[in-house]
Amino acid sequence: MTSPAETFLAARDFLLSVREDYDRAVAEFRWPELTEFNWALDHFDALPTDDLGLWIVHDDGVEEQLSFGELSRRSNQLANHLRSLGVRRGDPLLLMLGNVTPLWVTMLAAIKLGAVIIPASTLLGREELADRLDRGQVRAVVTAAELTGRFAGLVGGDIRLCVDGTADGWATYDDLVTQPETFEPDAPTSATDPLFRYFTSGTTSQPKLVEHSHVSYPVGHLSTMYWIGVRPGDLHLNISSPGWGKHAWSNLFGPWNAGATVFIVNQARFDAPALLREIVRCRVTTFCAPPTVWRMLVQQDLAAYGLSLTEVIGAGEPLNAEIIDHVRQAWGLTIRDGFGQTETTAMCGNSPGQPVKDGSMGRPLPGYAVVLLDPVTGEPADEGEICLALAERPLGLMVGYRDDDERTAEVMAGGYYRTGDVARRDEDGYITYVGRTDDVFKASDYRISPFELESVLIEHPAVAEAAVVPSPDPVRLAVPKAFVVLAAGHEPSAETAAAILDYCRGRLAAFKRIRRIEFAELPKTISGKIRRVELRQAETDRGDGPRRDHEFWEEDLQAGSGISAPEGSPSAT
Repeated sequence: MTSPAETFLAARDFLLSVREDYDRAVAEFRWPELTEFNWALDHFDALPTDDLGLWIVHDDGVEEQLSFGELSRRSNQLANHLRSLGVRRGDPLLLMLGNVTPLWVTMLAAIKLGAVIIPASTLLGREELADRLDRGQVRAVVTAAELTGRFAGLVGGDIRLCVDGTADGWATYDDLVTQPETFEPDAPTSATDPLFRYFTSGTTSQPKLVEHSHVSYPVGHLSTMYWIGVRPGDLHLNISSPGWGKHAWSNLFGPWNAGATVFIVNQARFDAPALLREIVRCRVTTFCAPPTVWRMLVQQDLAAYGLSLTEVIGAGEPLNAEIIDHVRQAWGLTIRDGFGQTETTAMCGNSPGQPVKDGSMGRPLPGYAVVLLDPVTGEPADEGEICLALAERPLGLMVGYRDDDERTAEVMAGGYYRTGDVARRDEDGYITYVGRTDDVFKASDYRISPFELESVLIEHPAVAEAAVVPSPDPVRLAVPKAFVVLAAGHEPSAETAAAILDYCRGRLAAFKRIRRIEFAELPKTISGKIRRVELRQAETDRGDGPRRDHEFWEEDLQAGSGISAPEGSPSAT
């Protein structure tokens, strides 16, 4: 009889063997069928004990390197320690740590115990923690000693464990050394048992509580491993903050599914030159980063760094062509974009060895049947909402939203999981992101994709970041308005606004033209995603009020002159 570990490895090894054969991977891959599975016990503990599993380089120059065997033994000790404190199978455990070794050890220990992990960002305040403790029904908390004060007086999480120090009323992580280096589970782990509960970043609403099982995330991330292109022996660096789904994607399951090393440059404040030096020194082979990081990296002389990189990946939000071209010219490597959600693993991507179309997030990954549904007819179309066919339900899809059956039923209605994201598919099957269904809007009866306009804006040297939303207009119903964060050295003046609008005018169709611009900071979620919902609401609420500071409308500016009309002048139509 085939064991769960063997079943999992057979699926993994197939994907590794067809790493650059996309057509065969999609045609022949099947999700492993598992009734019982504990990823940490069945897979991780079986990885080569002497191979390097985790390598962390800290700001102060201190380095930590732990083999898979050391991580296995240490996580066994912590699992025993947590059990001695009263943590049991099914208990929700809130984990709030930075990129330090105990984060990975706690993840492994909790999986072995069968506890339900609720990852939390170290940036969370007391109100957000109170919400997580309450809605997450938290039984245990693991956090840094310096962060324990945020939990003072909060209800929930009666079992509390602190790392790197001591705190009154908290047990200590270091006491794990008194525990045995072997661990015996109290029972087999059912594949359907809950493993993760993620609070989403809430770009448009209160954070949802996404639940994943012992197979939907660990095994589901075989698609992520395939997209990244990570292989046994690789040194994989991913820039991501703990507490969010992408950290588990590329700092846990993706690389360790393949038996690769997780490499971390633990910076308190992002330092592009220092990061690049470590990538060179430590001979990183695969590298994944969000657009914000790529935008800062391309400001460096990338060609001056001799790299061992074989794969570079973008994730989090779509990348524009300018950044992809810059990296390609400097390194001879093409950034491969992809797409997924907290609710899923990687579902679309530009996989290794395949042609990349700039601006596209690739094609459906093995195990995912992606359909675009027209928002009006509900029928499959070349442009529409990104959906997953539930008749071929991918293993990497969430169980549902915890304690919200109505919302779960809404997104699973009609035989499809609905992502809330809009995209278009070309004749070769490549999918290009358009925007959130909430973000796409109509101007003069034309559908406008904010991302398309933002991609043009970001190419202008004065623009560091941008967000486009509809601004009410008495004639056109709405017109595109850009909120812009300026790059260093540029002033929020009428001249700058005119230059940016002129630049966009020459690169966008007339109906897509950006007609208003405001220089301002962008509201963001705690995970760094732009909250366009706030910008849209601010535009709706303003009515016929006067221009804000550093706000310019096209009609205020004489084309190309940068000369503004008197402040408070009425808007032209």
